[in-house]
Amino acid sequence: MRNPEQDEQRERRRAAEIAGRLLEWYGRHGRDLPWRRTRDPYHIWVSEVMLQQTRVETVIPYYQRWMEQFPTLQALAEAPEEQVLKAWEGLGYYRRARNLKKAARAIVEQHGGKFPKDYEDIRALPGIGDYTAGAIASICFDQPVAAVDGNVLRVMARLTGSHEDVSSPLVKKETAKRLEALYPEGRCGDFTQALMELGAVICLPNGVPKCGDCPLSFLCRAFRDGTQMELPVKTKKAPRKREVRTVFLLLCGDLVAIRRREEEGLLGGLWEFPNVTGDLTFEEAEEVLHQWRVCPFAMEKGVRGKHVFTHVQWDMKSYSVRCDNMPDGFDWVSRETLLAERTLPSAFRPFLRML
Repeated sequence: MRNPEQDEQRERRRAAEIAGRLLEWYGRHGRDLPWRRTRDPYHIWVSEVMLQQTRVETVIPYYQRWMEQFPTLQALAEAPEEQVLKAWEGLGYYRRARNLKKAARAIVEQHGGKFPKDYEDIRALPGIGDYTAGAIASICFDQPVAAVDGNVLRVMARLTGSHEDVSSPLVKKETAKRLEALYPEGRCGDFTQALMELGAVICLPNGVPKCGDCPLSFLCRAFRDGTQMELPVKTKKAPRKREVRTVFLLLCGDLVAIRRREEEGLLGGLWEFPNVTGDLTFEEAEEVLHQWRVCPFAMEKGVRGKHVFTHVQWDMKSYSVRCDNMPDGFDWVSRETLLAERTLPSAFRPFLRML
């Protein structure tokens, strides 16, 4: 007959063993990253937002430049939005940068400039979801709140041998609940970062995981059953929509035409080179220029570009157009002003070569 008290003690011992092995491994092998040298919630918050869907190697210089420009939460709250977007230029998902500024202002106005400690208060800030709130609460305030991202879901699916769909919100909630029972008192932040690190460098998303180096392979069911490459199970995304676009580099003397995109929708509120949908011939391109009241004296084919967004791919061709006039509807700027002061999304950066 099973003894509930003995079962509970066994579970506690297993939880302590898992945490102990993982923390020992992390202490030996964890990467020295700039945001791991602090528990300042502002620094942790910015790093976690930057790291979403972006490689660590890419994030490091962005993070360092950001902290030079906006060293405090107050500095971010007071900064002009265009400056914030310019600092984010190249990372994509510009709504995240806008939400950083919105949340900074909310903290100043609603919390006296001090980052809230309570998980629900953190979660209520603009742009902060369950994962980021959990990361801040555990790393900065030592709370046993799980930060469940793709890395952590993959680790847990393989450890438990689960074939449930990790895209399911219910699976994420159950994973968080299971993890929170493992959090060691006084080392919650280290435990969160150790789990992230394990998923990033050992329990790999692409290619064969490094099970021989994993501190938890002794209890990993996927390792035992040889199913590492089958897990985690994830619903396949719908194929991306493809759009063909024609981009115009309108040049008048040393100035180039740019325009601001609509506030709503893809790349909302950012600057772009004028463009239209479709693979335009010379004649069709000339008709568009006529509609824009542009008087060209020379036009030639330019470079091609491709940019992949989450749900759509742009395949772009371009024309370089020398103009006799600078009609309204565009902002005519120098290359120096464009590079230094305007936020140009990565999708349009290949066409800078034509300047």
